[in-house]
Amino acid sequence: MPDHATPHISASLSTKAAPAESRGIDYLSTEEVARLLKVDPSTLRRWRTARPPQGPPFIRLSPRLVMYDSHDVRQWLADHRVDPAQAA
Repeated sequence: MPDHATPHISASLSTKAAPAESRGIDYLSTEEVARLLKVDPSTLRRWRTARPPQGPPFIRLSPRLVMYDSHDVRQWLADHRVDPAQAA
């Protein structure tokens, strides 16, 4: 059964960098980012509490509410991209 949330998440993660005002910031929940990265939400929670923190940048709105800017997630993925031709 297809995951209907994935197309929304993929579509919201544009590859162009633009000012926040013009790019229509799209915030993602921990669960949405976990689905995008194909990891369990507990993995993102563990990354956030690691010292130093790991994973994509996040916004802590309260002790129980964390959101991710879709542009930050896209940039974090790009920063972790390994080109095998370059790595050799």
